[in-house]
Amino acid sequence: MFDRNDLLAAIAQVYEQLAQLTRPLDQVHARRLQCRKGCCTCCVDDITVFEIEAENIRRHHGCLLAHGTPHALGACAFLDGAGACRIYEHRPYVCRTQGYPLRWLQENGEGHPVELRDICPLNDKGTPIEAIAAEDCWTVGPFEDFLAKLQADADNGQMKRVRLRDLFAKKADRTAGAG
Repeated sequence: MFDRNDLLAAIAQVYEQLAQLTRPLDQVHARRLQCRKGCCTCCVDDITVFEIEAENIRRHHGCLLAHGTPHALGACAFLDGAGACRIYEHRPYVCRTQGYPLRWLQENGEGHPVELRDICPLNDKGTPIEAIAAEDCWTVGPFEDFLAKLQADADNGQMKRVRLRDLFAKKADRTAGAG
């Protein structure tokens, strides 16, 4: 089990490892990726993260969470008015892999694994996603399993997930504290 004081260091290491793993994808897909500041097509509402990532956001952005206003429903609560991420440096794993060609295995109706793929429509120009080499896609699954183990180790086997929007203090909580 992790000591809570080591949480920030552990998450920073996870994100650095992720950056190393995605760096080759950045190079391979440099011409294809249209993700830029303000691009928020993938930044949808109701995204959940493991508690360890939520805690990382709480520790780095407590003032925003306590006094800020979440973005309107339908988009990620952490977007600002221009569509830029207010927690970009500390954004969770799921946000760090958006935009890449994604691939994952899923069982079909007969119990056989089938590879599925997806990509943001803004990044769909170029080689068809089906023709991209597997190693040039982000494979969904292994890193999520790694995060799940980290979460379990940090919280006695608990696999609690937190909706990003729920990290913000409720409006009633903020006004109650103002009196």
